[in-house]
Amino acid sequence: MKRRKGYADGPFGQIHYQEAGSGAPLLLLHQSPSSSEMFEAAYQPLAERGIRAIGVDTPGFGQSHVPDEQPWIPDYANAIRNVIDHLELERTAVLGHHTGASIAAELAVMEPERVTRVVLNGAPLLTREEQDKWKQATSNRVESGPKADGSHLMDMWNRRVHFTPGWTNLRAMHWGVVQMLIAGETARYGHAAAFAHDLSEPLRKMTQPTLVFTNTGDDIYEVCKRVNKLRPDFEYAELEGGTHDIIDEQPGEWTRIVADFVLRD
Repeated sequence: MKRRKGYADGPFGQIHYQEAGSGAPLLLLHQSPSSSEMFEAAYQPLAERGIRAIGVDTPGFGQSHVPDEQPWIPDYANAIRNVIDHLELERTAVLGHHTGASIAAELAVMEPERVTRVVLNGAPLLTREEQDKWKQATSNRVESGPKADGSHLMDMWNRRVHFTPGWTNLRAMHWGVVQMLIAGETARYGHAAAFAHDLSEPLRKMTQPTLVFTNTGDDIYEVCKRVNKLRPDFEYAELEGGTHDIIDEQPGEWTRIVADFVLRD
């Protein structure tokens, strides 16, 4: 199944998206630093289950235009709203992974009538201390430019390996690094926005049926489980093992859980 691709105009320039299927629409919002390619293993299985799977490149990532300055989570959510307008979606479900989960929550509050269901996949409900720690780590990170011997490529590979303990999927690791390279010097925008965002605010305001979805090997597994303490009315599902590359690692089970929730009457 070949995916359809296109662009929507947004506040930071054009926003790239790709989609498969013709059923119930589901926006897919990726983690940082990545792109809509992180859902590559899910597009066809979701389409076969009756879902119109629409992956969106957050501004500054993938093939979307790069913002001139640091955007924040509400800015990203507003940009995704332009994709909904462009595709003339009267109603749509939304799934976000890590940073994408924060964006999905803000979007759900912005569009309570048009966003029908929400899947928060690895939601980063950080404490103030954790936010400060990760914000400091992000601000201290110095991105080295290309080196004549190509060692910067190995440095980037080793960095992602370090932050993906227990990884097993070579394709996911490779494409994760490729997306980091594409994002370039402004790859820090996504994490900076996520670490500055108080996810608890939109979580308290959301009215849509919501699934909190995680896996035990995710680096923020325990963080994600906090969402159900704040919103015990939300549904909860988890997969055993895996990493933040869970979609590539367990595409069948991941797709089944997502599709069953999104298509429920």
